[in-house]
Amino acid sequence: MKQKEIVTLQRSLLHDTEALLNKQIEMEGKSSAYYLSMASWCHMMGYENAAKYLYTHADEERLHMMKIFQYVNEAGGHAIQPEITGIRNHFNSLREIFELILEHEIKVTKSINSIVDHAFSAKDFATFSFMQWYVTEQREEETMSRRALELFDIIGEEGIGLWTIDQELGKLHAAAHAGE
Repeated sequence: MKQKEIVTLQRSLLHDTEALLNKQIEMEGKSSAYYLSMASWCHMMGYENAAKYLYTHADEERLHMMKIFQYVNEAGGHAIQPEITGIRNHFNSLREIFELILEHEIKVTKSINSIVDHAFSAKDFATFSFMQWYVTEQREEETMSRRALELFDIIGEEGIGLWTIDQELGKLHAAAHAGE
């Protein structure tokens, strides 16, 4: 029979919650590296606005990782620096990149929802409350990813289509960061 875990003076984070948060730290770290790799490919291919969009996105993902990292440590846990390996560096097309981004963001949303569900079930309302920012952020991330991908269908990739898509990605990036 598993012994019931209790919160102590030194620790307000349950061990299983800490493990889930460390998995999310790893996911956010890999997201940052993944988007950085995508940005580099876009830059190399001449998609300057897509590259800028993805460089910024890589930075944001690292900040998401650090926010969880600090939360874990402040709650008496031990945040673990993830080992980042296996990051893809070559892509077939600009469209493929944005398809992969949407796919990845959906996985991140599922992971966030799993943590929120766990925190609620465990009555860990501090973690539940902390994770609400991520719930909102993921909705924005998925919406932005879908919008970016829609550009390919709306504009088309023929002729100056890819150039136009790159310009529109720049506008999408600027609109997303207008309030900062």
